Amino acid sequence: MRFQSWQRFFSRLILSTVLGLVVFLGSTAPALANLDDDHFDGNIFPLYAGNGSLVPPRVTLAQSFESDKPTLLVFYVDDSKDCKEYVTVVSRLDGFYGWAANFIPVNVDSIPPKANYTPTEPGYYYKGYVPQTVLFDQSNKIVLNETGNISLEQVDDVFRKVFDLLPRSESVELKRRRVNEVSTELAP
Repeated sequence: MRFQSWQRFFSRLILSTVLGLVVFLGSTAPALANLDDDHFDGNIFPLYAGNGSLVPPRVTLAQSFESDKPTLLVFYVDDSKDCKEYVTVVSRLDGFYGWAANFIPVNVDSIPPKANYTPTEPGYYYKGYVPQTVLFDQSNKIVLNETGNISLEQVDDVFRKVFDLLPRSESVELKRRRVNEVSTELAP
């Protein structure tokens, strides 16, 4: 008699667990976001560019203006096909110029709505379209302000002028630096 009650208890427990899983799994929708759609699927820099080090930015726009480095300000949203495609360009530029320039990706959803912005706030430069790329030289003068997906070469040409480098036609092709997957040194 005692064995039958335990058997009944376990069979009901298993049945209720299976029913619970069926209800739970049946009510959740699969993630349907891709590179070629406008669906949200998380932060696009680590997902599509493989570069989560850009977000959050290391410095604010005000801090960057105080340094002697050029600043690349990129406006984006995580649920835009164009932005998902463009982050690979930004990540490649970071690989080439990230050591000498400040890269500041700004999710436009994080810009506080205000009537007026100061020149040290990203909202001051935002035109209302994404992606938008604004490049400042070392004296904080705008040298590039474009909306939409612009080519790596177009931004690279402006960076070359900012850094007084040879034009691409007279220079070696830019190649991505190797990534050291295992690092034993401590960084500040």
